[in-house]
Amino acid sequence: MKSENFPLLSTERLIMNRIVSEDQNNIFLGLSHPQVIKYYGVQFSTYKATEEQMNWYSNLEKSGSGIWWAIRSKKESEFMGAIGINDLHHEYKRAEIGFWLLPEFWGNGYIKEAADAVIEYLLKHLKIHRLEAYVETGNNNSSRALKKMGFKHEGRMCDCEVKNGKYISIDLFARLNQKN
Repeated sequence: MKSENFPLLSTERLIMNRIVSEDQNNIFLGLSHPQVIKYYGVQFSTYKATEEQMNWYSNLEKSGSGIWWAIRSKKESEFMGAIGINDLHHEYKRAEIGFWLLPEFWGNGYIKEAADAVIEYLLKHLKIHRLEAYVETGNNNSSRALKKMGFKHEGRMCDCEVKNGKYISIDLFARLNQKN
């Protein structure tokens, strides 16, 4: 994905655009918030450390191995969270989707609304055939959201990762593009 061609997506209530350096404080607020990071694989304890995440977003785009959008309210352009794909395999037309939202925006259907627009873009423009999501067991909100987006639960990888010194299990969800 070339930088000058970054896709701007919008819905009735949301705009999804490039994550920019001015978003770092909001990225830090989200990825250091106990409720957000409870089931999220990335967390930062300092603003400075969040530079790692900002570089990751940028490097994904430059390398063509993914793309992440800021989720913003259409009305006020307020930063709400982030959504995107990584681990993009062009040869297999497969990628992993991820998302997070600041807690004050939970429970309003924003993730599904943003994801519907992102998934439509991925299927039509990037010709993704298989979209995967990895969800920590116990993260019922993300599991429910994925099911509403048309993802199917394919299985559980037991004790496959370590988080905070303990083994955790991960549920695998996938959505196939039946049109290609």
